[in-house]
Amino acid sequence: MEHRELAVPGAWELTPRKHTDARGLFLEWFTAGRFAEVTGRPFRLEQANLSVSAAGVIRGIHFTQAPPGQAKYVTCSRGAVLDVVVDIRPDSPTFGRWDTVLLDDADLRSVFLSEGLGHAFMSLADSSTVTYLCSTGYEPEREHGIHPLDPAIGIEWPDTGRDGQPLTPLLSDKDAAAPVLADVERSGLLPSRAAVADFIAGLG
Repeated sequence: MEHRELAVPGAWELTPRKHTDARGLFLEWFTAGRFAEVTGRPFRLEQANLSVSAAGVIRGIHFTQAPPGQAKYVTCSRGAVLDVVVDIRPDSPTFGRWDTVLLDDADLRSVFLSEGLGHAFMSLADSSTVTYLCSTGYEPEREHGIHPLDPAIGIEWPDTGRDGQPLTPLLSDKDAAAPVLADVERSGLLPSRAAVADFIAGLG
């Protein structure tokens, strides 16, 4: 498995080695040992989610209060999405920075983002299917959002899809009503980099 850490510390791109023959292909999507070698930490799975999105759909920016927060291992098994990780830790030197990875059904790469980071993606094709392995279960009272079009963050969302056709951003009512980063920071809900680091260190 090839890997690289993103511009947002605590997030990695992971590209599996594919084995192909006349029948199709096989790959190791996730292995705990290799994951720990790459990231320096364990990953404990508590919930697995799946979403299917039309072209242009934006989901996020979502985050979970930390600690414990929620780490995610994200893969697109059908279609294509532009996956985005945002540093939303006010005490981080890269606070407000974001980075992107193209996840698609050709390379079948994944993104891992640690607790305390924001996550979003835009679907670049109809029926894009994304799976999320999550370190904690869903707790609605601890789940929050930041507006994905917040100009202060400035995510450069694509304007054309995988087929070259124009994309029209489509947000859920909840995501469209989400506050901007500055307002969430004032609310005191954003994760602390130091507290998240202490939590991860305690995972063993």
